[in-house]
Amino acid sequence: MVQKYQSPVRVYKHPFELVMAAYERRFPTCHLIPMFVASDVVDEETSEDGATHKIERRCALDVDAPRLLKRIAGVDYVYFIQRNTLNRKERTLHIESHNETFSNRVIIHETCCYSVHPDNEDWTCFEQTASLDIKSFFGFESTVEKIAMKQYASSIKKGKEIIEFYLKELEDEGITHVPRWSPSALPQLLPRPSSLSASAPALPKPAAAPAASVPPAADARDGAAHDAKQDGGALPADGQSETSAGTPDDKLDADYIKRYLGDLTPLQESCLIRLRQWLQETHKGKIPKDEHILRFLRARDFNMDRAREILCQSLTWRKQHQVDYLLETWTSPQVLQDFYTGGWHHHDRDGRPLYILRLGQMDTKGLVRALGEESLLRHVLSINEEGLRRCEENTKVFGRPISCWTCLVDLEGLNMRHLWRPGVKALLRIIEVVEANYPETLGRLLILRAPRVFPVLWTLVSPFIDENTRKKFLIYAGNDYQGPGGLLDYIDKEIIPDFLGGECMCEVPEGGLVPKSMYRTAEELENEDVRLWTETIYQSASIFKGAPHELLIQIIDASSVITWDFDVCKGDVVFNIYHSKRAPQPPRKDPLGTHGIASPGGNNVQLIDKSWTLGQDYSMVESPLTCKEGESVQGSHITRWPGFYILQWKFHSMPACSATNLPRVDDVLATLQVSSHKCKVMYYTEVLGSEDFRGSMTSLESSHSGFSQLSAATTSSNQSQSSSMISR
Repeated sequence: MVQKYQSPVRVYKHPFELVMAAYERRFPTCHLIPMFVASDVVDEETSEDGATHKIERRCALDVDAPRLLKRIAGVDYVYFIQRNTLNRKERTLHIESHNETFSNRVIIHETCCYSVHPDNEDWTCFEQTASLDIKSFFGFESTVEKIAMKQYASSIKKGKEIIEFYLKELEDEGITHVPRWSPSALPQLLPRPSSLSASAPALPKPAAAPAASVPPAADARDGAAHDAKQDGGALPADGQSETSAGTPDDKLDADYIKRYLGDLTPLQESCLIRLRQWLQETHKGKIPKDEHILRFLRARDFNMDRAREILCQSLTWRKQHQVDYLLETWTSPQVLQDFYTGGWHHHDRDGRPLYILRLGQMDTKGLVRALGEESLLRHVLSINEEGLRRCEENTKVFGRPISCWTCLVDLEGLNMRHLWRPGVKALLRIIEVVEANYPETLGRLLILRAPRVFPVLWTLVSPFIDENTRKKFLIYAGNDYQGPGGLLDYIDKEIIPDFLGGECMCEVPEGGLVPKSMYRTAEELENEDVRLWTETIYQSASIFKGAPHELLIQIIDASSVITWDFDVCKGDVVFNIYHSKRAPQPPRKDPLGTHGIASPGGNNVQLIDKSWTLGQDYSMVESPLTCKEGESVQGSHITRWPGFYILQWKFHSMPACSATNLPRVDDVLATLQVSSHKCKVMYYTEVLGSEDFRGSMTSLESSHSGFSQLSAATTSSNQSQSSSMISR
């Protein structure tokens, strides 16, 4: 497996020319990097006007690897080739390095770039990318990879210190300015690298290299790229909350990460940047905030693939239920305002928002009977959304990253009444939804005055709580919370609620029994639940092999605009648009019996009669569009004729290899992933009059449109009077 690294943008608050002077001082050797033994200039070239200078070095590295591994590899040093291209006119330095030693077994490649800050010409930016591909290493591939990544991460952190060391050295020598390049004069401060190497220690003679060795190589990657890694960012100069300050092209700045996201290791920074880039390329529109992306990475121990999977599922869920707008659209029913015993209350000693829940005083049965599960779930979601908002606010107030909150649960009054089965069921469902969509938002859970019945409740709910979350639970029985290691260790005395013996008045409702006159029948609750969760503008549909899902749109006025927005949640589909002058027969639902799957009802409909002939009874008005799993698609079609338009989502069958007529391995694997040949899409459509369709004929914006903010169109194709767009 190829390991990749992408750095944030690191900013030096020094001019480019001065940073280059500091950079050159680390050659031919650098005492700050013990493993960097020596370097020789292999080739050098300067343009006639002196603006461009190219130099190639061969660097030797003494890698910190186990002696046994070095003996197996048969080498003492690892050699790297580094090519630098300095453009004094454009004020850029591009660095490319790769391993020479064991290149047939290990492939290490690194690129770095120093450039002028886009918003301040007296500052310098640094960025680097690297990849490590260990093809074989005597069965030690996994060990070598771990050693390589560990030492590379350490080398990256040293990079900043090294450049700053030489900048300070220049300052001590009275050198605080290096003139910029001009056609008439070259900077005299920068010594030519060849003259530096003249006094360099000779490169150690390479041992006959057996065909392998990567730990060194990996480290070499650290050392060879060391120059590049010498980049560093100046510490935040102020508490500005501009997340893009100092980040060219919307890239993450190292100082911004430290100020607003916390201390991350270089590899953790890389995971965040790469996942963020993937979201930008996939959704092309509004993407989650960096704090939100980071929570999903932390929840999966920075495993990119696992974090991406659960994040995409959560984004689809948020989009379907319009969770982004919950705080603006959701108003708690009066019964919740009166009897839900929870509320926000200042913050803890770490600056985290503090939420208090008096669960023992809550009539869970009464709330479930009066409201139903869905209203309770939506209320809890609004609490979580408010928690995210408060975390952002506290980050600005306290000047340090705050990404989670503290929850204080008072269990006084908890008894067997709270173990009412429907109530526990509702609680488990709420826990499941919150765990899936708000990971790493709970910093600490303080459970106070736990009664004897608590172990029973804990046994029921603990299996549904993530292990990392369970580690954040602190449980106190009786009045233990008042002693050493209790509440005062986490909450200031001034804000301890009055019902816990403090002096601060708490506005959390005291609860009580919900009047039975407010109870509703099972039928009323069921209808209300359906109404609540179908307030989404999106609909879901299942597609099977041989059973497409089709949607009928009748157009009366020509030149109307049909718009669509859909996500492919599972499998690959082909999207088609057809036109017919005559109305199809009433929709028929696929029995699905042949697929062995029970239809959820109305989510798979076919309209095109099997007796119809394409080109006679109906015609295709857009070219078929193949959409892969996980893609978001938006588009529009300007109708030419009145009549009936059919939007069709069809199962995408994998084509066989043209040479052998046998399926490709990738196709077989993809087919196996689509269980029972089933695909699923979530879609929204809208018909607009041409006068309501803003902008050009290829614009997707509409004054009435409710398109998702997670996606925006990026490519378009015009076909006569139609247009389609897809964002992936």
